[in-house]
Amino acid sequence: MYPAPSDRFLATLRESHVPYTRVQLLRTDGVVVDLAHTGGSVTVDRGSAVRRTCSVTVPDTSLLPMTPADQIAVYGARLRIMRGIIYGDGTIESVPLGLFRIDKVSGDPALGPVTIDGSGLEAVIADDKFTAARSTRGGTSAVTAITGLIQDTLPTAVVTSRVTDATLGTRTWDAQGDRWAAVQECATAIGAEVYADADGQFVIAELPDLLTAPVAWDVDAGAAGVLISASRAFSRDGMYNMVVASGENTEDNVPPVSATASDTDPTSPTYVSGPFGRVPKFYSSATLTSTTLAQNAANKILRDALKPNVTVSLTSLPNPCLEPGDVLRVTYEDGRRELQQVESFSISLALDSVTIETIGGKQDT
Repeated sequence: MYPAPSDRFLATLRESHVPYTRVQLLRTDGVVVDLAHTGGSVTVDRGSAVRRTCSVTVPDTSLLPMTPADQIAVYGARLRIMRGIIYGDGTIESVPLGLFRIDKVSGDPALGPVTIDGSGLEAVIADDKFTAARSTRGGTSAVTAITGLIQDTLPTAVVTSRVTDATLGTRTWDAQGDRWAAVQECATAIGAEVYADADGQFVIAELPDLLTAPVAWDVDAGAAGVLISASRAFSRDGMYNMVVASGENTEDNVPPVSATASDTDPTSPTYVSGPFGRVPKFYSSATLTSTTLAQNAANKILRDALKPNVTVSLTSLPNPCLEPGDVLRVTYEDGRRELQQVESFSISLALDSVTIETIGGKQDT
């Protein structure tokens, strides 16, 4: 969870309060403009290549690019969006919801309103396809490779690693290849994922473990709670309970390696030897030149796929500090409690609610 600006911030989110939102336009000429806005939303989805997207509605029709000078100021510009609280004494506290590249500006040039759509900075990396072959030849570590791939496109990008690094096998991506897919392939080899966070900085990290990570937010029903409604569902789509990761790399003169990760918990509904059945997935990459790397990749991919019991859609009072991977303790009207993990959420700039999609459903005793 993004650090709260003060001890009273999270407590006040659970009470009736006046929300605060701010949208800043970071123009390409260096000018920063606060945009009056009438609505919009930010969507954060761990399952998408671009984790954060936004749509903002503004009344100012001058933002529609009508001349080449207007276009230069907007094409390549950024939006910074924040949400927080206006306290009774007039103090304002807020946290960022994301830094976005502007993708589209549309609206009636005479009457408005104007809609601005944006994407997280992963989109900038993904659009910068390789113009020549790129390789990890020479014993490049995963973090070094990821940092280089990102900073070749965004030289001032901040890249933070929260994982144990390892040397990759030689992997060559052809010209016209997807740079962001290459970033994720390097991360998979060390059991991690890469994303742009709410500050627009790139993070290399593992998905927190549902059973060991601290509870980030209590979503509880009742008069003093934040839970408004909940919907539960189960689907086998996209689920597998076994991953076989392998690597074969003749250029590095190493023998083929492989490793398997399975759901071996007999109490799990997707137990590999249970009635759910065995559903394997296969993954191969030249970056995997040791059993350890292959095991890291298999474990990471299995974590991405396992949805132990259910998917749950929660509507609650908004918490702008939430991030994908956060563990929630959900308490229903009947008193039942379970741990769930945030997969995605959409937070409005106008309404006082947030929709959270979670996975997990482990009973909390």
